[in-house]
Amino acid sequence: MFEFKLPDLGEGIHEGELLKWYVKEKDFIREDDPLCDMETDKATVTLPSPRTGTIMKLNGNPGDMIRVGQVLAVIEVSGENSSETSGQTDDAKVQDQEMKKQVAAAPATRRLAREMGIDITTVTGTGSAGKVTPEDVQLAAGEPGKGDLKDAGTADPDIAVPEEIHSGIPFLEIPALPDYAEEGPVEKIPMRSLRKKVAVKTTSSMILIPHVAHMEEWDVTELEALRKSLNREKNESDRITLLSFIVKALASLLKQYPQFNASVDPRKMEIIHKKYYHIGIAADTPKGLIVPVIRQADAKSVTQIATEIRSLAGKGRDGTLTAEELTGSTFTVTNVGAIGGTGVFPIINYPESAILGMGRVGPKPMVKDDAVVIRTMLPVTLCFDHRVADGAGAAYFMRDLKQMMETPMVFMTRV
Repeated sequence: MFEFKLPDLGEGIHEGELLKWYVKEKDFIREDDPLCDMETDKATVTLPSPRTGTIMKLNGNPGDMIRVGQVLAVIEVSGENSSETSGQTDDAKVQDQEMKKQVAAAPATRRLAREMGIDITTVTGTGSAGKVTPEDVQLAAGEPGKGDLKDAGTADPDIAVPEEIHSGIPFLEIPALPDYAEEGPVEKIPMRSLRKKVAVKTTSSMILIPHVAHMEEWDVTELEALRKSLNREKNESDRITLLSFIVKALASLLKQYPQFNASVDPRKMEIIHKKYYHIGIAADTPKGLIVPVIRQADAKSVTQIATEIRSLAGKGRDGTLTAEELTGSTFTVTNVGAIGGTGVFPIINYPESAILGMGRVGPKPMVKDDAVVIRTMLPVTLCFDHRVADGAGAAYFMRDLKQMMETPMVFMTRV
């Protein structure tokens, strides 16, 4: 019998929600056939069967939380017989499990390696903590993939916070809630997976980071005219958005303002300046808030960025984003303007040091050259970590970013 335990999915993931079984007990399954769907706080993944054989036992029902290392399924492997099974010592079983863990890689990556005839133990992992990614496998097979531009130093956004930082905060008490059911009907919904992740991240950010907000309005009349002019020559599926200009400008400007592309290590009392520019895009999905990442945004054109934003947004709605596409951001942008709102005070995407919030773009009467004119205005808010930056630095950063937005040809070299 082979006990299949929930594998280490990397990126600091310790548990996942069981969404769906593709098999039932007594079913026959082949190696790499879909076994179940798991939703983690990063993405939804389909776990393939690690063996060919008969499903003897399935542990868990849809909706259950499964921890890494917990037995998911027991498989009677094809070709096994009772004498062989009974003769296998516990040490041998442990050794078989340990051999599977020698290389850190997601099940889908292991499957890709097998399909391409690559021995995954020979592949050098460039992911977080040396994890082997699909791009690493493709490169090992001589097929260029997205990994060409990947920076092995990508920060893990789930840096574990030492216990002592969470405890001993003076005056911080969490009182018990009243029994609301005494007043009327209530519905209780467990906080799981993505909703739980958002709760942990935002609470950690607000407790650990001293937020400061710098607010402005930008005149994007010329930028909107340029954007519409460029889009007249494009198909609807290739059109450029205002957000793509913002991402391009940010990735360029952060090189001059490293304090806003940084993280604080509270244990070592260090500020870590990242020399790569991965811009996170906060996105609303049916399952909650996610932050897909435009990697190496400084090396991409506005058109490339717009295409990637559309692709990531579609995957977010479908629930098909990979863990790689949801990790490694160094600065985040959130845009609520499409929904509405004259402004926003966003929470920093911990452990980053800054976030830019965009409000609704629209016409507004403004004074220009001593005359009242109608201009297209964009309200923006920069929230930043006061441990790494001061108000003056934020004002200079926003001044330069405003200039780029109000005179777009300053930074438009590739579209």
